[in-house]
Amino acid sequence: MKFRPCIDIHNGKVKQIVGGSLRDEGDTAGENFSSDKNADYYAEMFKDSDLPGGHVILLNAADSPYYEETKRQAMLALGAYPGGLQIGGSINPDNAGEYLDAGASHVIVTSYIFRDGKIDFERLEEMVSAVGSERLVLDLSCRKKDDGYHIVTDRWQKITDEIVNISLLDRLSTKCDEFLIHAADVEGKRGGIEKDLLNMVSDFDKKTITYAGGVHNFRDIELIGEFGKNRIDFTVGSALDIYGGDMSFCQIVNMTKL
Repeated sequence: MKFRPCIDIHNGKVKQIVGGSLRDEGDTAGENFSSDKNADYYAEMFKDSDLPGGHVILLNAADSPYYEETKRQAMLALGAYPGGLQIGGSINPDNAGEYLDAGASHVIVTSYIFRDGKIDFERLEEMVSAVGSERLVLDLSCRKKDDGYHIVTDRWQKITDEIVNISLLDRLSTKCDEFLIHAADVEGKRGGIEKDLLNMVSDFDKKTITYAGGVHNFRDIELIGEFGKNRIDFTVGSALDIYGGDMSFCQIVNMTKL
């Protein structure tokens, strides 16, 4: 169980947002925090703290007028911590190599491999061919419905027919190196974690899983360990003091390195 830091970039700035509020139309989102520092400031912090495996997420669509500045910030982060960060956001076979060459350890993909609410395995194979499964992270961010946790795409705006479960994880495990799972319903709300989701994915041990969403105090980290059977890595965003919250970044680093 490791702490995986994050750098979320929206409209050219490092931000922490309420995940479910993100809208491509107008490039709007409910904000918890907007930084006056560039993304490389945080990447250098994570490097100095010896925290590999964090993720940089571009939160603007590729056709957004803010996309190029958001991408520039992402590239600053990758350059500051080469080999230490993964990157996601509008990744496809054509642009993935650029981010890997810029220093990303892995690319993170969701939307590209979906078509009409289902996983398009031909597109998944295209991603594997482009970067190799060993450098691919599949983001299975999801929202809860009556019949389970449905994967959401397009910056958490489109709900799909695919449900996160052990069978799906097993089926996808040969195509990637890791899984990243944002609990989109609680992302950025600092109101507690999705225990049922953690409990369910904790039975899967073939690949590393990183959980994100809802952490707001140190008890939540303990609960991730309990419900995740100490198998699940975790991210803390809006609750961190470096992003305007109350939880000490240094304390989390120290407690997870014991």
